[in-house]
Amino acid sequence: MLRPRIATQSLVIGIFCCVMLGQQNPSGSAVRSTEFPVIMQQNIVAGKTPVGTKVRAKLDVATLVDGTVFPRNAVLTGEVIESTAKTATDPSRLAIRMDLAEWKNGSTAIKVYLTPWYYPAMSQEGQNLQYGPPQSPTRTWNGQGAYPNPNSPSYKPFPGDDSGSGDKNSVPDATASKTSDHRVLMKDTELVRADDGTLGLVSKHTSIKLDKLTTYVFAGSDLPAPKK
Repeated sequence: MLRPRIATQSLVIGIFCCVMLGQQNPSGSAVRSTEFPVIMQQNIVAGKTPVGTKVRAKLDVATLVDGTVFPRNAVLTGEVIESTAKTATDPSRLAIRMDLAEWKNGSTAIKVYLTPWYYPAMSQEGQNLQYGPPQSPTRTWNGQGAYPNPNSPSYKPFPGDDSGSGDKNSVPDATASKTSDHRVLMKDTELVRADDGTLGLVSKHTSIKLDKLTTYVFAGSDLPAPKK
């Protein structure tokens, strides 16, 4: 008599977990559908990065697609399939296709394309760095070079200082960045579909550029605007 109840509970738990995976946003554990937010591992410039260039990116969040969970940091690989700089008469064009996703315990073939969506970085302030003699305790240090008051008990030269003292592996606490929870569109850029079904970006205003370590969105089709 207990077995049916246990089976029912397991089914409910399984459904609940799948629903939760599909509901979490880019700052959480997973997203649903064929939307792949990935962190680019190289800079790409339309017209300068040639067609055929191999591209790598890391999945920013775990992604649930057709019952398969692609874990965070899964590596997506593909290539540039179109790359044209803007000219006086023609727009800039850039198309990238990802063909494979690999992670520690698995891999799968995919076919997703660069979209005009990305997640902008937001600055976060680091610790408040101040220096100066007692009569002017509020003078602010700009963070460049060694700490300006060598008589301070907290004085430590930054890594690379010629004095040879201090921890060379330490990193000063400075301004950091956090990725936004909401994707936005690239300025003056639109998504177009070619006759063969491939997707690409077009800009009539500037040559399209992708920055290393920025989170861009790849997908199999155009994506609706995110809910506010």
